Amino acid sequence: MLEQYVKKILTSRVYDVAVETPLQAANQLTARLGNHILLKREDLQPVYSFKIRGAYNKLMHLSDAERACGVVTASAGNHAQGLALAAKVLGVKATIVMPKTTPEIKVEGVRSRGGIVVLHGDTFPEALAYSLQLVEKEGYVYVHPYDDPHTIAGQGTVAMEILRQHPAPLDAIFVPVGGGGLIAGIAAYVKYLRPEIKIIGVEPDDSNCLQAAMAAGERVVLPAVGIFADGVAVAQIGQHTFDICKDYVDEVITVSTDEICAAIKDIFDDTRSITEPAGALGVAGIKKYVEQRGVRGQTLVAIDSGANVNFDRLRHVAERAELGEGREAIIAVTIPEVPGSFKAFCQAVGKRQITEFNYRYHTGSEAHIFVGVQTHPENDPRSALLASLTEQGFPVIDLTENELAKLHIRHMVGGHAAKVSDELLFRFEFPERPGALFNFLHKLGGRWNISMFHYRNHGAADGRVMAGLQVPADERHLVPAALAEIGYPYWDESDNPAYQLFLGR
Repeated sequence: MLEQYVKKILTSRVYDVAVETPLQAANQLTARLGNHILLKREDLQPVYSFKIRGAYNKLMHLSDAERACGVVTASAGNHAQGLALAAKVLGVKATIVMPKTTPEIKVEGVRSRGGIVVLHGDTFPEALAYSLQLVEKEGYVYVHPYDDPHTIAGQGTVAMEILRQHPAPLDAIFVPVGGGGLIAGIAAYVKYLRPEIKIIGVEPDDSNCLQAAMAAGERVVLPAVGIFADGVAVAQIGQHTFDICKDYVDEVITVSTDEICAAIKDIFDDTRSITEPAGALGVAGIKKYVEQRGVRGQTLVAIDSGANVNFDRLRHVAERAELGEGREAIIAVTIPEVPGSFKAFCQAVGKRQITEFNYRYHTGSEAHIFVGVQTHPENDPRSALLASLTEQGFPVIDLTENELAKLHIRHMVGGHAAKVSDELLFRFEFPERPGALFNFLHKLGGRWNISMFHYRNHGAADGRVMAGLQVPADERHLVPAALAEIGYPYWDESDNPAYQLFLGR
């Protein structure tokens, strides 16, 4: 099988539109990690992503009759732009079905490259279903974003370039994984020619479809996928891709949202370029690999796979990057409600920089403060801060990994509501589109009083909402069905310590 794919890769037609991207040394990362770190700069492609390789190669292998029919795909991201450009170069009509929630930068990116955009549905599955209807109705040829041998071969040209650009020993290549097209192509080429090189997939910890499939020995469908790294938000690995990955991918590493944000900052520090969350997965994986294995002196490559990021999203990335780097801790501390308590706490913190400080009066005896404190992963880790405060008699709760605290509570000037009874707290994700928030509030507010609400736009396709509902005890059994009717993913946060300390009754 590998030999067949290698032949397909070697004969792939990609360079009519794609460019050979540099394998660039990441000098700052190299110095920090004690390993030679190289970045494969696929963010420098004409469509700012590697996807152009697979899309163009697939079109080149269509017959004249198939091209005359026109092509269609469903995509909310980089594949859409790659296919649009590839089709424009070859004079093929390309229809791209995108969810109505797709960020405007990606819609315009497709239109500017000659693609016909059809906005349909609120989710990718709805867009996909409609694109398949167009195949039946209009006779279009469907171009899959990853699960196709020619697409895989086109993406595999990335590996061909890496081995040519770096003929010296290479220890591992870290590859972002969504549907698996890129890692399958890279694994096929590298394992055939240089089997000693490790191929390591990197996925977000909330959309790890390849890791789940490899653990199960077969493809599985994730019940839900995370939305932050939208370029790899795939619930099931492809069939063609898994056929390769199950035998030739050495391991899969998962990383958190905070670790991805830290990696985006790392790449910026070394290149002065800003990658999309999916594009930073390789670097995040290298950092975690080095930390866990303690390796030194190795040569490690990360695929910087794309740079299609919404500008509005950068504030969220910047906010979370310090947490992901271990340079900030978010903590809740209880102090006596007496004059001089704030001063005593600041003395206990010592010379560490306080990055955030939120307080609202609670009772006459004690105060709960929400604090951000600068730390250092090596010289002054978070554990040292927590231990120091505890030793000095300050009750402290670590909120650094608490999503409710990071997404909502740190942005609220809150306080306890003494007269609010029967309150339940929920966290929601809903599609960012006109009318979505009104629709959400309309459906939510009809039965029970909304006692608290927070929404903040993060420049993503999905919005994050926190809502408090006053639900009498004898009606609480009705809540799951009511929330299910709204149809948005939700989490019950009523027992979350961040809520109980700063906003609860």
